[in-house]
Amino acid sequence: MPPLSVVIIARDEADRIAAAIASVSFADEIVILDSGSSDNTPALARQLGARVIETDWPGHVAQKNRALTHAANTWVLSIDADERVSPRLAEAIRALLSSEPAADGYEVSRLSHWMGAPIRHGTWYPDRRVRLFRRDRAAWTGTDPHDHVAVEGSVASLSGDLIHHPYRSLSDHLSTIDRYTARHAEVARARGVTAQWWDVLLRPPLHFVKAYLLKRGFLDGVRGGCVAGLGATYVLVKWLRLYLPEEP
Repeated sequence: MPPLSVVIIARDEADRIAAAIASVSFADEIVILDSGSSDNTPALARQLGARVIETDWPGHVAQKNRALTHAANTWVLSIDADERVSPRLAEAIRALLSSEPAADGYEVSRLSHWMGAPIRHGTWYPDRRVRLFRRDRAAWTGTDPHDHVAVEGSVASLSGDLIHHPYRSLSDHLSTIDRYTARHAEVARARGVTAQWWDVLLRPPLHFVKAYLLKRGFLDGVRGGCVAGLGATYVLVKWLRLYLPEEP
């Protein structure tokens, strides 16, 4: 069975890092890149057996690629501090690595929870992401704050879910929308991207229709409607920030 490295980027995750580390206890090494936590995230991670590297914050894509350089093994599982590997997914990973993996990367379904319940429909699920891969055949790419793994080679799927708890509260969700849309506008402007009136007026309702109706977000009840509405809010703010002139 080839050895497995797990890499996690973190900052001020003392309340969630233990669960993330516990869910990957089957790995041969766990590497945490901490970007200036003000709580005891680094100390707690070390107590739980992880190797901690304290560093700065160059951005999502750059930080996750930096984490790969600290992994000692060819096979890497990359998760975030707000994610946990479910028992079924852990079993699938162990079974895969106990044989001869046929692909260079493997994608998993990410099951996100919102306000105490899983969201199983809409644009949030199955939200398949490549997270297990050969380090020499893959790299993180994308535009901050939205990143993804690009694999040079074949990609297959694994059973089981990666459990995701993206927001601690509604206030946290709203502040994330503010923070991420500001970063998106900054990066987009640097690339010369502009917005038109139809981006502001049409994209948000289209997102809601897609998430709530076409992808059956209504099956998640009130939470499904809230998630679809907040997703449309994200789209609105993202394009509005590009459409409006920058503050002097």
